[in-house]
Amino acid sequence: MSPPSSIPEQYKPGFLPPSIAKQMQENLPGQQSPLEPAPLDDILADGTKYKPAGKLEGKKAVVTGGDSGIGRSVSILFALEGADVFLHYHPLEEKDANDTKAYIAKVAPSAKVELYAKDLRTEQACLEMVEEVKKWSGSKLDILINNAATQNEVPHIEELESEQWRHVFDVNIHAIFYLSKNLIPIMPWGGSIVNNASINPFVGHPKLLDYTATKGAIVGFSRALSNQIVKEKGIRVNVVCPGPIWTPLVAATMSKESLESFGPSTAIGRAGQPVEVATAFVFLASSDSSYFTAQCFHVNGGAAY
Repeated sequence: MSPPSSIPEQYKPGFLPPSIAKQMQENLPGQQSPLEPAPLDDILADGTKYKPAGKLEGKKAVVTGGDSGIGRSVSILFALEGADVFLHYHPLEEKDANDTKAYIAKVAPSAKVELYAKDLRTEQACLEMVEEVKKWSGSKLDILINNAATQNEVPHIEELESEQWRHVFDVNIHAIFYLSKNLIPIMPWGGSIVNNASINPFVGHPKLLDYTATKGAIVGFSRALSNQIVKEKGIRVNVVCPGPIWTPLVAATMSKESLESFGPSTAIGRAGQPVEVATAFVFLASSDSSYFTAQCFHVNGGAAY
């Protein structure tokens, strides 16, 4: 049976962008605006718009890497749900950040969005961001979404430069430690930390050795941190582990061969869209998930992990 014609093309099994070569980008961290068709931020698989229900009304949320991909969709859905958003982005992604803020102003005009550009590779950079978050939030932060990440395919360990290994760890896991350590003190009982990991620690992506290692570290870090703080502080810590999701980071870092097989091998038969992951973040950030902590949400199109 064929899917209904009203369903967006991106949700139909076997969908790939019309020209993989056209989608590929040469420079990190990757830009959302050139992707065609654009990743879906708030259009669901039945073709309808996401319907908010005030789940985050009055909350203040930090989203790292909130300008594009999964982070953009999380920022949009959080704003729709009533949260004010401190939207961090890499300085090279200013256009995407401004586009995201403008879109939020259109669909959720009452939401307050603060843009903040920072390369989070160092502890000092993370501490500077913490101070800005404290000023913005009045030293009361309800939700921390650690989403910013980087990757770059390297086929073999002997070709993986030590500089890249350190860079990926600095961005993907060290920044999460620095931000969590210094923002937990201003998070109230009932607060939520959600870290973005990946399917890759559970499958062992052979071309993403460093990235896979950091994402496995995020899973372990999150579970241990939850067990450390949830009873004492009432702050839950969970992880989202996306499978193949169509984002600018993918277009900027994966080979043509990898992109041509990106998604169709899943049980659903296609790559996921950012909104399909962002809805998991909404759930884990809200009181709907009050009995969920130290858990991994596998948003992966049906992979058996």
